[in-house]
Amino acid sequence: MAKKEKTLFGRIAYIITVIVLLILLYYAYQFYQSNNFNDFVRSEANLYTSKFKRDNDVKYSDKRSYRIESNEYNDAMFYEKVKVNKGQPYKVTCMVKTENVEAKDGNSGVGAQISIEGSTERSVAIQGTSDWQKIELLFNSKDREEVNIGFRLGGNLGEAKGKVWFSDFTLEEGILENNSDWDFACFIFKTTNVNINNNQINLEVTDSDIRDIENTISRFETSCYTLSEGKMTANCDIYELDTPLSSLSYDDEFGYYVAPEDVENQIKDTISNNNYDHIFVVVRLRR
Repeated sequence: MAKKEKTLFGRIAYIITVIVLLILLYYAYQFYQSNNFNDFVRSEANLYTSKFKRDNDVKYSDKRSYRIESNEYNDAMFYEKVKVNKGQPYKVTCMVKTENVEAKDGNSGVGAQISIEGSTERSVAIQGTSDWQKIELLFNSKDREEVNIGFRLGGNLGEAKGKVWFSDFTLEEGILENNSDWDFACFIFKTTNVNINNNQINLEVTDSDIRDIENTISRFETSCYTLSEGKMTANCDIYELDTPLSSLSYDDEFGYYVAPEDVENQIKDTISNNNYDHIFVVVRLRR
C-alpha cells in the first residue's frame, strides 16, 4: 500500500511539475512576443523615457502592433536599416493609431509619423486621438545605398507624448516617371495673423493681389509649354484659404519664412486627396 501511495504521489508531482513548466513557457513566450521587435532598433532622445511594446490587444491585423508610449515629452522611434538602390524613388506605408498624441510646442510636424532617421524626410505627423489610418512617406534614395526607416512618436522638429500603434509596414520601389504633364497646387492664404516678438501682425491679400496671382499662374502654365516647345505642360489648381497663416519659422541667416510645418494642417487634406507634383504657397508677409 505504501508503495502505491508513493507511486501516486510521484505521478501527481510529475503532473504538477509539467503544468508549472508549461505555465512558465507560456509566460516566457508571451514576454518574448511582447518584446520581440525583429530587426527594428529602438531609439529615443531622452533615454528610458518611452516604453516600446508589441501589442496583442490593440492591432490592425492578425499580427501584434508596434506600440510606443511616452508619458513625458520625448522623440522615440524604432527603425530598421534597409538597402536601397541609388537614385530610385521609394514609398513606405503603414497603418497608425494614436491616443492623446501631443506635440511639445504645438508643432504640426511633430507626432506619429514615418521618417528617415538622421534626415528631415518624413510623412505627415498625426496628433490627437485617431483610429487606424494609412500614412505614407515618399522619398528618393539619391546617392544612398541604405537608409534607416523609422516609425516615430516625435520628430526631428521636436518632442511629443501620448501613445501610438504602428502596423502593416510596406516598402515599395517606384519607377522614375518620364511624364511631362505636371500638376501644381497653389494655395493662397488670404490672411496672415502671426505674433513675432510679442508684436501681433495682421495682413491681408487683396482682391487685386489674387487677380495678379491668377495671371502669374496662367503665364507660368503658358511659359512651361512654350519654352519646352510643347514637351511639358503645367496644370495649376488654385485654392483660396480663409484659414489664416498663424505661424512662421525662423532662420538665423534668412530670418522669418514659411516652412511646410507652418501650413501643413491647412493643406494636408487637399494634397492627400490629389496627386500633385509640386505645391506653391502664397502669403503676404509685408504691408
